[in-house]
Amino acid sequence: MTARKPNILWIVTTQWRAQACGYAGDSDARTPTLDALAAQSVNYAQAVTPHPFGPFARAAMFTGVRSPENGVRDYFDPLPRDSRTIAHEMAGAGYRTAFFGKWHLAPRDPAAPLVGEAHARTVVAESSRGGFGFWEGFESGFLLNDPWLHGTRFPEPARIEGYQSDVLVDRSLSWLGARTEDALPWFAVVSLEAPHPPYGAAAAGIRPREAVSLALRGNVPTGGKVEARARRELAGYHAHLEATDRAIGRLIGHLKTEESIVVFTSVHGDMHGAHGLFRKGWPHEESVRVPLLVRHPREVPRRVESAVSLLDLPAMTKAWSRGKMWEGLPEHAGISMPSVVALPDQGDRAWRGVRTTERKWVCSADGQPWLFFDLVEDPLECRNLIGEPDRWRDLAALAERP
Repeated sequence: MTARKPNILWIVTTQWRAQACGYAGDSDARTPTLDALAAQSVNYAQAVTPHPFGPFARAAMFTGVRSPENGVRDYFDPLPRDSRTIAHEMAGAGYRTAFFGKWHLAPRDPAAPLVGEAHARTVVAESSRGGFGFWEGFESGFLLNDPWLHGTRFPEPARIEGYQSDVLVDRSLSWLGARTEDALPWFAVVSLEAPHPPYGAAAAGIRPREAVSLALRGNVPTGGKVEARARRELAGYHAHLEATDRAIGRLIGHLKTEESIVVFTSVHGDMHGAHGLFRKGWPHEESVRVPLLVRHPREVPRRVESAVSLLDLPAMTKAWSRGKMWEGLPEHAGISMPSVVALPDQGDRAWRGVRTTERKWVCSADGQPWLFFDLVEDPLECRNLIGEPDRWRDLAALAERP
């Protein structure tokens, strides 16, 4: 008898930087679920997002094609309707497919407010839902509590009471529960918005941490407004990490380890005051490095030091669906911001670059060298060595490759 194909679950968060997990050494991160998951997983400890901004990153992650080649050139661009995504691939491989949560898929008016109910109630047409057979989500709106959902079970937007991460876990568990006697394997994505701002929003009863007690990274300027803001926002950020970690625990607790592959990641991080900067769109580690855990019943738990990108996730997933192990382990990953997102605090220029496990090189959109860091000697990226071209010329050449 042919063995049943494995079920595959992607858990995708937003703004959860790689450093902000207990297993990654953050003494302030209360993440018992992820810490336990990491002990059972392949931990791609050097993973990066291809683009440290949600719409660009999701488009790349779901298609396996970087932005802007995938059609998302600007923050307000929807993924083209004719895009082929991992959902199409998995359906073709005999999987039932489902998506829950946040994904920028509808055309958006740049002049309309991005925050609030009106944006959260934007309906994504069925033909624009990335090829998923079942879809239940929202465009955005940054409503971490009482979110609006629409889709297969909600033809019109409906407001669901509760903490957003809990709501999405409940909705996905309802769908997964109906698959118990299903002969077909499933591929599901649970796309959680937390820990996205507003960091001061209620976090399912978890109180914000004491700001004064939080440990800041060594590249956060101290003694002024940057430190004060970083501490204030990190207090709420850690509450949302804890609340979402708890929700994730409920989700994976319902899965049979021997039947399911679980992926945990984030589309990008958050600077939180590092180098005096906030939010994302920047090429620094706090913005581009993301957690990437893969719990696979046939993989030995271990830490992998390779420049893996979220662009690799579709290839990984297709290999698993065929009963194969993914063995890509690239030596470098491309990172970029295709365009400037004119919102407060975000990266101030378009750029592209290359990151290996040991070095990072970045140039502006016109090719002007901007940053070079030795990540072994200087993991906090405090010394820009762009004035030493002999050390980065080979990386610059890699950045020019398609």
